[in-house]
Amino acid sequence: MSADATNPAAPGPVAPTAARRRTRPRIDLRRLGRAALLGPAARDRLPDAIGHVAEAHRAHHPDADLEPLRRAYVLAESSHRGQMRKSGEPYITHPLAVTLILAELGAETTTLTASLLHDTVEDTDVTLDQVREQFGEEVRYLVDGVTKLEKVDYGAAAEPETFRKMLVATGNDVRVMSIKLADRLHNMRTLGVMRPEKQARIAKVTRDVLIPLAERLGVQALKTELEDLVFAILHPEEYEHTRGLIAENASAPSDPLTEVAEQVRGVLREAGISAEVLIRPRHFVSVHRVSRKRGKLRGCDFGRLLVLVNEDADCYGVLGELHTCMTPVVSEFKDFIAVPKFNLYQSLHTAVAREDGQVVEVLIRTHQMHKVAEAGVVALGNPYAPPSEEQPSGEQSPGDGERADPTRPGWLSRLLDWQQAAPDPDTFWSTLREDLAQDREITVFRPDGGTLGLPDGATCVDAAYAQYGEDAHACIGARVNGRLATLSTVLRDGDTVQLLMGQDPASEPSAAWLEHAHTPAARIAIQRWLATHPAPGQAAAGPSGEEPEERAAPHTPERAAAPAPDTGADTRPARPGRASVVVVDRPRAGARLAGCCTPVPPDEITGFAVRGGMVTVHRVECAAVARMNGAGRAEIDVRWGDTTECRVTLLAESFGRPHLLADLTEAIALEGVEIVSATVAPPTQQRVRHTYTLQLPDAARLPALMRAMRNVPGVYDVSRAQHHSPAQPPGA
Repeated sequence: MSADATNPAAPGPVAPTAARRRTRPRIDLRRLGRAALLGPAARDRLPDAIGHVAEAHRAHHPDADLEPLRRAYVLAESSHRGQMRKSGEPYITHPLAVTLILAELGAETTTLTASLLHDTVEDTDVTLDQVREQFGEEVRYLVDGVTKLEKVDYGAAAEPETFRKMLVATGNDVRVMSIKLADRLHNMRTLGVMRPEKQARIAKVTRDVLIPLAERLGVQALKTELEDLVFAILHPEEYEHTRGLIAENASAPSDPLTEVAEQVRGVLREAGISAEVLIRPRHFVSVHRVSRKRGKLRGCDFGRLLVLVNEDADCYGVLGELHTCMTPVVSEFKDFIAVPKFNLYQSLHTAVAREDGQVVEVLIRTHQMHKVAEAGVVALGNPYAPPSEEQPSGEQSPGDGERADPTRPGWLSRLLDWQQAAPDPDTFWSTLREDLAQDREITVFRPDGGTLGLPDGATCVDAAYAQYGEDAHACIGARVNGRLATLSTVLRDGDTVQLLMGQDPASEPSAAWLEHAHTPAARIAIQRWLATHPAPGQAAAGPSGEEPEERAAPHTPERAAAPAPDTGADTRPARPGRASVVVVDRPRAGARLAGCCTPVPPDEITGFAVRGGMVTVHRVECAAVARMNGAGRAEIDVRWGDTTECRVTLLAESFGRPHLLADLTEAIALEGVEIVSATVAPPTQQRVRHTYTLQLPDAARLPALMRAMRNVPGVYDVSRAQHHSPAQPPGA
């Protein structure tokens, strides 16, 4: 769990967080080490080594029982006695420092008790059964949740499997992740004696996994310091440059933020609003981001004003006074009180302009909102206890409008759902990093009044798997805000989504859905189905990075989706990976039919090698063939096999009239042909274009099928699809 290091990791000191700045200086680990070596105190007094922990704990929980902390320290100190960190400090200084971090954030007694013991099971002879016997099941669960899996047992998979185990434990108790974050913060503070390559490895995992988790749990005090420590290790030159900018601003003869803060205090005094106005310096990474965005920085760019009040209504009172008496920058206003962020955060954001043109950002929140903004889930105390238990005076209960279920946020539920389906540690690890890289969450509404929380950029495909799990294989289309939409449609915050489901339980997903699936739950479910239902002589799906002309049955975002059930059409996806068997003149090579020209027997065909050892089959007259020949791509001999089953994409041009879509799909069904997917472009001058991807049991039926479609009243042309794509570089 811990790193055996204690020297500072950064090339220079990192700016302390606001939480630490308001409390006390960093604890001297050497002094704690000496106190630990003196051994446990008598049973009737608290050991000196945890005096600072007890003081910080009592500041948030005045009536807390300190006896569990005393007993936990005695067990931890005796168990770790003789173990040293690489710096030469007694090992006990690490759990003490981790516990102090949590105590300063306001963690309750159970969390602090587990924090003191968090390395005992991993690094000493103490067992989980002993922890349960002495401290109860809650503490045992928390200690188990943060205990790493052995490399001896898991090898290279130990780290991803440890995080998987930890996340599952967090799903049952978010305090597990609180301890892990504090543990990582102390290890990052003391990373300096590690080899540079190990520092970089740990910093990258912190950047990709721990910092996003801290953000999602709302623990900003830990997140900002972790960001600065990672910044110093991975980008030392930019860090030093930013450090110089901060030092230069600190030595300036005047501070415009101080002047504006005094002006704001005067405005609020005259209005009779009791408020505390603070200057909140930006941390290093924040200064770096602002400098890249704005160029040369001025005094007001190095911090923001923080206005703390007692009641929610006072927040809006402050806002009104500032906008009345000062010059507001309206575009900077955001109301995260009425609409809290998904990670508990609540605040009003605004900005005012000085006469010299400098813009001052202002955060307005209550004292309780500020506590939650800094400490996130840690500020909830014990989120599983009834409101009367360990609920400090004046605090809101977890359900008081901040978030419906702070103990199981939506992003965590989604993460736990897809991690169960991850087939191996590597897939889990890479998918976890990708999932956590999504910075923003949106909320979409269902017609039944429910909601779905999805990452920004999610599509109707993602919504389908979020709502129905693997039953989403039967999805045939969607309505977004009452209008038909393709499954590839990107959803926006506040959209209402009705998913149209087919009735056939044997319905199957389309390989093309992978191109529009952004959530791990959707991608893994589709990939797992495709992997277990391989098509004869054809790969189930290619990587989304392949040339557009080589994708099967592409969806285009600008087109309407498959028809709604009231049209009478049956357009469920059916066996998307199946195609005519193609014989390839290359050992062990698989074949897939190009989506740009959808060849079918008896078309004359040719092939080109693509990624993954596959050969993509085109009609010889396809425009892509000439383009790839011109790029020097070698053709590969291919021919049709014995089977005559095939897939084809047809375009039907028609005049608009009622029930046309139903009549077309009925004509197709009467020919014994299955509809894989269907899209309808918006009408243009009373003309409508329909695109069908169809599965034919026999290619010889194609002419008869096209005649039957042309015989539908209103249809004036039916042709084979030819998808045009921009030129791609060779081998793209």
